[in-house]
Amino acid sequence: MVFKYLLLAVGCTLLFTACAQEEYRVLVTIAVARTDKAQLVDTGTPGDSAGDILVFDQPLLDEHQQKIGNNSGSCTRTQVGRSFQCQWTLTLENGSIQVAGREFDQGASTLSIVGGTGQYAGIHGDMVSVNNNDGTFTQTLRYRLK
Repeated sequence: MVFKYLLLAVGCTLLFTACAQEEYRVLVTIAVARTDKAQLVDTGTPGDSAGDILVFDQPLLDEHQQKIGNNSGSCTRTQVGRSFQCQWTLTLENGSIQVAGREFDQGASTLSIVGGTGQYAGIHGDMVSVNNNDGTFTQTLRYRLK
């Protein structure tokens, strides 16, 4: 009889834990590349070619255009005129978030959130980056913390 109640208690605990999982949080940031443009390191064949590297360190704003940190990293050209393989860090007041993945020249790109520090330790999720074609990139992070 005790075993039956123990099994029921464990089952209820597991059910409650599954139902109480934290919802995804959303953070929208804007990387400003107007004045702090990415620097191109042209490798190999002159002009746009595989292996070229973009290096950047730009202001990071919130949805209200207030500075909240920096957006810095690098991207390596993998498909000429189409995409880069990138990794960068969003440095915020209470920690940082690292992202990595393929960024397309046009349209939206979905990158993985690969880690974080401080308030963002244990972070996982994804980030959609959109080139606004005005020198800014809107980055929408959808994440959970462990």
